[in-house]
Amino acid sequence: MRDLVEIGMGRTARRAYELDDVEIIPSRRTRSSKDVSTAWQIDAYRFEIPLVTHPTDAIVSPGTAVAVGELGGLGVLNAEGLWARHADVDEALFRLVRAMEDAEDPTAAVRVLQELHAAPIRVDLISEAIKQIRESGVTVAVRVSPQHAAELTPDLLAAGVEILVLQGTIISAEHVSRDGEPLNLKQFIADLDVPVIAGGVGDYRTAMHLMRTGAAGVIVGYGYTPGVTSTDAVLGIGVPMATAIADAAAARRDYLDETGGRYVHVLADGGVLTSGDIAKAIACGADAVMLGESLAAATEAPGQGLYWTAAAAHPSVPRSHVSAGVDQEVDLRSLLFGPAADPRGVTNLFGALRRAMAKTGYSDLKEFQKVGLTVRG
Repeated sequence: MRDLVEIGMGRTARRAYELDDVEIIPSRRTRSSKDVSTAWQIDAYRFEIPLVTHPTDAIVSPGTAVAVGELGGLGVLNAEGLWARHADVDEALFRLVRAMEDAEDPTAAVRVLQELHAAPIRVDLISEAIKQIRESGVTVAVRVSPQHAAELTPDLLAAGVEILVLQGTIISAEHVSRDGEPLNLKQFIADLDVPVIAGGVGDYRTAMHLMRTGAAGVIVGYGYTPGVTSTDAVLGIGVPMATAIADAAAARRDYLDETGGRYVHVLADGGVLTSGDIAKAIACGADAVMLGESLAAATEAPGQGLYWTAAAAHPSVPRSHVSAGVDQEVDLRSLLFGPAADPRGVTNLFGALRRAMAKTGYSDLKEFQKVGLTVRG
C-alpha cells in the first residue's frame, strides 16, 4: 500500500526514499566472493559488471569507452557531444578547463559548453569516433536525445552502433507537441534492428509505458548528482532513487507477466556515487547502474577531473554545473576493481559489490535483487 502523507488540506503526497534512506539486511548465509557473479546480459550482449557509463563527455571519449568495455562494462558515447561537433576535442576541453579557473565568473564554464555545443553535429566526426570503438572489438553504444533520434540514428547504425541509448531528462512514450511531428517511440524502436535503452523515468506508469514501446532497457532517473545537477532547482523535478528503482522493477515484473516472459532491464541513473550505493541500487531492483561522477576520478577520463552532464549545455535552460570536486586520481581498473586504500567506497566499486553479495549470501545479481532491506528511522 502506498505511503501517503497529507501536506495540506485536501492535498497528499507520496512518501519516497533515496538510496541513503535504505540499508541491506544480511541473511543467514554467507559465501566466498569468488563464487559470486556480477554478470548481466541485455539482448545478445553480455557484460561482466553491471556498469553503464552516464553519456557525458566528461568521462567518455572513444578511448575510455573502449577501456570500460575491455573491463567488462558498457561505455556510452554522447552522439551529440564534443566528439560529434569538434575535430580537436582536446582544444575544446582545454577551453573548458581555463574557464573553470576564472574564479570571478562561476557561470563561465557552462557558457563555454553552450558555445561548444552550438557547433553543428557532423556525421563524419561521430562516425570516426564510433569506428574507433568498433575496431577495438567492444560493444558500441551511443546516446541520442529524443529530439535528434530520427535524424541521427540511420547514420549511427551505419557507422556500427550496436546499442542505442535514447536519453533525456524525462522521456515518455507519449510526447505531445504543437511544433512538428513528435517521435513515435514505439514505431521508432520497432523499425530498428538494435536494442534500445530509453529513459529517464521516475515512476511505475511511465516505466511501464516505455516497456510497452519495445525498449530493451529503461533508465530510472536523470543522472542526479548533489552539487552537479540542478534539475530539482530549475524544474522542481526530483526522483528519490530507491523508490523510483523499486517502482520500475515492479513495472518490469508486471510487464513480464503481461507479455508471457519479455524481460526489460532497469538501469539506475542518479544518486549512485559509492560502492554501497551500487549495491543498494541492485538490491532495490536495478539490473545495472549508470555511473557518472564516480568515474570522473579515473586518469583516463577526458574531463581531467571535471564533471558535468549533457544538460549543462542546454542553450536556454542548463541544468548541470561543471564540478571540480574530484579529490583523487586513480586508474580506471583500480577504480572499478581495486585494490583500494580509500575507505569511503569511492574505489574498488565492483569489487565491493561482489563482497556485499557474498556477505549476504547471494550468488548473482538476480538473486541479490531479493535481498532484505530496511528504512532508516
